[in-house]
Amino acid sequence: MSDQMAQNHAADGSDSSAAELTNLVQQMLTQMQQRFQNMSDTIINRIDEMGTRIDDLEKSISDLVTEAQTESDGAAIGGAQGAGRAQPK
Repeated sequence: MSDQMAQNHAADGSDSSAAELTNLVQQMLTQMQQRFQNMSDTIINRIDEMGTRIDDLEKSISDLVTEAQTESDGAAIGGAQGAGRAQPK
């Protein structure tokens, strides 16, 4: 009878050990999932920031091109007006 009690006690220990291991693995997986979610959120935020910076850069470039064209057109008009005038001697 004592052999049977020892086997039952050992089986209970195995079940307890298996439950502890299962809980440990679940906790580790939960922690990993949280870390991956945090990294994913960080990466997405950085990509959004980069997108905003690229949009701002494109706008700045567009403004510079427009400004350069306006100055170029103004210089061409001024140059043409100056060419039509008689220059003093």
